[in-house]
Amino acid sequence: MARTILFNKPFDVLSQFTDRGTEGTTRATLSDYIDLPGVYPAGRLDRDSEGLMVLTDDGRLQARISNPKHKQPKTYWAQVEGVPDEAALDALRRGVTLKDGPTRPAKARLLGEPPNLWDRVPPIRVRQSIPDTWIELVITEGRNRQVRRMTAHVGHPTLRLIRAGIGPWHLDGLKPGEWRAV
Repeated sequence: MARTILFNKPFDVLSQFTDRGTEGTTRATLSDYIDLPGVYPAGRLDRDSEGLMVLTDDGRLQARISNPKHKQPKTYWAQVEGVPDEAALDALRRGVTLKDGPTRPAKARLLGEPPNLWDRVPPIRVRQSIPDTWIELVITEGRNRQVRRMTAHVGHPTLRLIRAGIGPWHLDGLKPGEWRAV
């Protein structure tokens, strides 16, 4: 029987079990939160991003989640600088052209503050003169820092990024650092 868990990765945690960084430094990794031999992350989440990761011991499931050819939808909540207008959201919906080529079309909408949102440690930088807005983006690829690059491309840099869902799985009340079996 395959084991699959959902984990809410906190900010500043590497999405791997060991730190292969520079000698003498220690950074938080998945092993600081999960002690289950044989499960591995199905995809990555940047150190400065938070939210849902799926870990499994099923190689086929791992490939289905992480390989872009399967077009597994990934839902992100991005707190962005400024207030995106309909033109910016439409550009995201059509797909934008980044340095590594055009993105697939995304679902994009304005979002109020996400439900059950936890405080980020450390908090994001807040500038009194520039408002910020939450948007929800659903993408079917997973390029390096893709959501951040897409929002910057339309003039709204990402301040905070939370992955809320992968395919049929969602955070559903998981607090940062918590995991549950599915």
